[in-house]
Formats: sequence, structure tokens, C-alpha cells
Amino acid sequence: MKIRLAPWLMIIGFGFGLIASTANAADPWLVFDGGDGPGKGKHIVLISGDDEYRSEEALPQLAKILSKQHGFKCTVLFSIDPTTGFIKPNHDDKSPDHTPGIEALKTADLAILGLRFRNLPNEQMQHFVDYIESGKPVIGLRTSTHSFNIPKESKFAKYGWTYGGKEYEQGFGRQVLGETWISHHGQHGKQGTRGIVASGQETHPIMRGIKTGDVFGTTDVYGVRLPLPGDSQPLVLGQITETLKDDSKGIEGDKNNPMMPVAWTKSYKSESGKTARVFTTTMGASEDLQWEGTRRMIVNACYWCVSLEDKIAEKSKVDLVGDFKPMHFGFGTFQKGVKPEDYLK
Repeated sequence: MKIRLAPWLMIIGFGFGLIASTANAADPWLVFDGGDGPGKGKHIVLISGDDEYRSEEALPQLAKILSKQHGFKCTVLFSIDPTTGFIKPNHDDKSPDHTPGIEALKTADLAILGLRFRNLPNEQMQHFVDYIESGKPVIGLRTSTHSFNIPKESKFAKYGWTYGGKEYEQGFGRQVLGETWISHHGQHGKQGTRGIVASGQETHPIMRGIKTGDVFGTTDVYGVRLPLPGDSQPLVLGQITETLKDDSKGIEGDKNNPMMPVAWTKSYKSESGKTARVFTTTMGASEDLQWEGTRRMIVNACYWCVSLEDKIAEKSKVDLVGDFKPMHFGFGTFQKGVKPEDYLK
């Protein structure tokens, strides 16, 4: 398998035996050329930039898994400080964000988002809008329900998470992914999330090889409004756990405090008239990927989104690839002075 790195390295091989050579490109993103596997010929673009939950760590690891173990070509994009070339996960209300390489969406078969409160320049945002309105599938992780915080005078204001117009109420999150930011249902930073497979969804293709308790994460449950809109179908409910440990006691939901959906499918009818498959999970921080069941759910969702659900194995291979030591989530906790190439280790 060949992996192409832009800007600085060309990598041949994979895993712990990487061979690097100098490349002339100066593009701050990663490209993993998929090998053999059911995903061969499909291109996934993963877009990070979420302030808190270390999507700049999570999405390169997902790309490695999807490329090495399933054959998908993966392009990973980052929020970049244009003055230094370093990854800059934090958004800045005073200036636009910068996600170079977003034009890769032109050839994407699937977009995976790990975003929060982005305000992209119009020329970058246009590529995103063109993709979404083309009717191609999308996966939203964690804070992607509130991907954009766009000024009301902007050309793309309706994609913002607080947009009030009835034609696109509460923006991209609510309209495409199924919800915007509502609340923390669990205690943030103190309680985790145990995935309970929703009744009747045990045989859904995305749940193949997953049983109740397999999906876990240290990120607490997000609140959503019930029922979710349109044809949204909850697949996994989030049981709040007393601590961040996966063996801690669950706090059961009841009619006054019901368990919230933490993963669901829905469709989105785009301006092109095509209907896209959508998968949303309010899990997906880099720490959450330490659990095999959480990784498997997201990998299976990729297959489902690109209509390869008949190719999902009884237990999809989702082994971690390379050096993966995710940082605990938090504002400003990202590693400083990091460039995309550093996530190839």
C-alpha cells in the first residue's frame, strides 16, 4: 500500500516500517491511498477542526484504519494557521478559519466531519456547500452538530448553528445531521457514555458485530430533542456512566430522564434533488476511539453511507494503526507546534 503525504513526505508502506522521501508538494493535508478491500475505488474526505475533542488526532487514525484495513482512499484535512503551517484546532471569532485542501470534496464519495463553530472563507465554504447539496453522504461526529458559527451577513449564514430562518432552521446541524447544539445530558468531564443498542436495531448493518456495551466513550451524553426530525432512526442510546471508566455503573434512564440517542441515521434531500445517506453520532472524540466497538460503529457507518452495507463483515477489522495515544479532551489542550505529518507515526 502506498501512502501519500502532503506537504512534506512521501510515504511508501505502512505501519511501523514507514519509508520517507522528500516531496515537492506544499499542501498541509494527508492522503492515504487505499489498497485492496471493499472500499477500493471510494474516496473519503475527513475534515477536522473542533476546538475540544481532538479531531485532529481522531481523524488521521480513522483514515489509517479505513485505508489499511478496508481499502478506502482517505484525505484528512486540518484547520491550519496560515502564518506557521501548524495545526490550529481552536476557532477564532475575530477572523476566518482556514482549512486548506477542502477542494478534495470534488472527488469525495463520503465526507466525515469533526467540526465545531467553523467560519470558513467563502471560497472554502463553497466547496463544502457544493458537496452537501450534491446529495452525497456525510458522517457527523460529536460537535459537528454545531459545525458552523457564521455571521448573519455572510453568504452562507444559513449553515450556522443558530440560524433562525424557517427555510433552514438552526442550520446545517439540524437540517442535515438531525440536531444542533442543545445541552450536556451527562456531567461533562465526569461521566461517560455506554452505548445501548436501540430496540429493533440489532440487525441494522451499522450494528453488525456490535452489542450493547461495546460502544463506549469518555465524552458525556449530549442532549437532543425527541423525536429527532424527519426519518431519523436512532441506532444507539447513550447510558450515562457514573465515571469515565467503562466498567462503571450505568445511570438508567426513565420517562423523566430518558436516554438520549447518541447515534442515528437519517436522509437529507439536497438542492440537487438527490437524497443523501447521513450518519450522526455525538460520540467520536479521539479518546472514544480507544474502544473497539466505537471504532467499529463508525467504520460500519462508512460502508452504509456509500451503499456497501452488504460488504460489512460480521466483525469489521478495526485494529488501531501505528502510534495512537489520544489526549484528554479540553479547550486549549491540543499539542502545539504540530503539522499534519506528525500524525503518521
